Amino acid sequence: MNANAKTVSLVLGSGGARGYAHIGAIEELLAQGYDIRSVAGASMGALVGGIYAAGKLDDYRDWARGLQKFDVLRLLDWTFRGGLIKGDRIIGRLKDLIGEVAIENLPIPYTAVAVDILAQREMWFTRGPLFDAIRASIAIPTVFRPHHYEGRVLVDGGLLNPVPITPTLRDLTDCTIAVDLNAAPDDDDSTPMPDVNTDPGLLETFARSLDAVQATLTRFKLAAQPPDLVVSIPRNAGAFYEFHRAPELIELGRTRTRAALARWRGHVISVEGAPEVS
Repeated sequence: MNANAKTVSLVLGSGGARGYAHIGAIEELLAQGYDIRSVAGASMGALVGGIYAAGKLDDYRDWARGLQKFDVLRLLDWTFRGGLIKGDRIIGRLKDLIGEVAIENLPIPYTAVAVDILAQREMWFTRGPLFDAIRASIAIPTVFRPHHYEGRVLVDGGLLNPVPITPTLRDLTDCTIAVDLNAAPDDDDSTPMPDVNTDPGLLETFARSLDAVQATLTRFKLAAQPPDLVVSIPRNAGAFYEFHRAPELIELGRTRTRAALARWRGHVISVEGAPEVS
């Protein structure tokens, strides 16, 4: 890999509210002169990636940074049919921010990954309404109502592919960079654990179970199709439902991307500049 590589295929993983880190990652890549030529994403990665591809990331970032707990709760349209949340209110607010757009009209190639639960396979959105793709890809089973689209019943892409590298394999870019939201916790993990004699509660149990499944799937996917660089966001950085923590998670994505790029460039330069051994 050339240390001066500049064109990027960007893969944005699933992980709920930790996906705010994708915003910081994108901003850091752009600040360092990288040219993002394509985006593939699952779940929150599909949402942030689609908004970036539509040229509206600044608007979304500014809106997300202002969300407080009460604002998040007001965005939830509760239901008990197919999930706890319809999702219409959230998507409606995003449409107000971004506007209606077709994927094929975006300035860069974009792929959102969802799962067809009837056919039990991945579905890739590469054309059609952007917000149908996003709504399908963020439909966490039992949390969001599944999205019905062209006769399919679609749920969260992270269910089968939390870090969708495959859609980028044909890209003619210098490198592929993936942002993994399900990385191992830091060594200084201070995440409070429930007492051994106390059940953690329904939401916390579901969150930790989801993290465990996606972390395992992510390891398999990254091993099978390793990108040139992985930006690792530890899964203890935040629960999937903590959408009121945008400022700190955006900054985490920025600092983690900056550090990963520095290590990567140093490694590449060291390898390419090493003397020949006879």
